[in-house]
Amino acid sequence: MDVPHVPGARVVIRTLEREASARRLLDGVVDPEIPVVTITDLGIVRDVEVEGSTVTVTVTPTYSGCPAMETIRADIISVLSRAGFDRVDVTTVYAPAWSTDWITTDGRRKLRDFGIAPPRDLGPDPIGPVVCPRCSGESVTVSEFGSTACKALLRCVACLEPFDHFKEI
Repeated sequence: MDVPHVPGARVVIRTLEREASARRLLDGVVDPEIPVVTITDLGIVRDVEVEGSTVTVTVTPTYSGCPAMETIRADIISVLSRAGFDRVDVTTVYAPAWSTDWITTDGRRKLRDFGIAPPRDLGPDPIGPVVCPRCSGESVTVSEFGSTACKALLRCVACLEPFDHFKEI
């Protein structure tokens, strides 16, 4: 069976391969404030587009004014430049605003394994209590502000250990 020649098909396939390659590379860029999760785990990478040897990465910060964004921008440029992209553009968009619902299941697991209570689901049902990432016990809030602006400091009622909770947004 003959397959018809489609003009430009190789270019499209090559572009898609380079986009997939760029996305895989971004899967390795860690968040500078919580280095157990990547920027893709957090869901801040919105889009990746490749045109020729230029890659444009669109990101949304976890909150406007996040001090980690400049480091994240530099890390994105570094990893993609080392991979052979001649030009790397990082575009920041604020709408729609980032939500903790964008954190992947794997990202939530990594947070919990690291000792940070992941954000609760913001779905239509009540959110429920924050449970201790160590023993799953109940918790009390010590401070609405933790080690970073996006986290609160809690203490487990059962094991008495303090822990961060990634706040729901």
